[in-house]
Amino acid sequence: MATSSLTFSLILLPFLLVLTTSQFSTAAATAAATNPAASFIRTSCRATTYPAVCVQSLSTYASVIQKSPKQLVMTALSVSVDRAQSTRTFVSKLTKFRGLKPREYAAIKDCLEEVSDSVDRLSKSAKELKRLGRAGGPEYTWHLSNLQTWVSAALTDDGTCLDGFSGRALNGRIKTSIRARMTNVAQVTSNALALCNKYAGKY
Repeated sequence: MATSSLTFSLILLPFLLVLTTSQFSTAAATAAATNPAASFIRTSCRATTYPAVCVQSLSTYASVIQKSPKQLVMTALSVSVDRAQSTRTFVSKLTKFRGLKPREYAAIKDCLEEVSDSVDRLSKSAKELKRLGRAGGPEYTWHLSNLQTWVSAALTDDGTCLDGFSGRALNGRIKTSIRARMTNVAQVTSNALALCNKYAGKY
């Protein structure tokens, strides 16, 4: 019964992700037209690779971000950590899925290691941002460099997981579900890196 329920969830997941993204994008566009903080987020997201995803993932936090570049980066990192943690939990459960072929299990296990590394690096990045002192201070550049390096490494981890599912004879539903989640993690992480780089260039 549990296996049947998981299989059904795997089938629905890609469609639910598309629907949810569309709903959030519409709501974000409406908010940006009337809210200065939402407008700031929308303008800032233009510097990212996936601006629509950026707006969708950050607009909910407009009241927290306001018009603060640093808070914008912190929120983007927090979103990335949350998405990566959720995906790690999901992938971890799949390692216990019955009927996996050896190659399927190996690919899922490798992905679990990569997304776990991504969570760790993104968490370190968020902590490093909190340590940033006054711009131009003696340790400011060092902390900022660590921040950019770790977010970049996390993005590489996400890509490595996705690459592991290319050209393998894997269960179609499992492959599609993992790729959908990891693609979203990679997109919000890429956006977080772009916002980090923009922040570093400005300050």
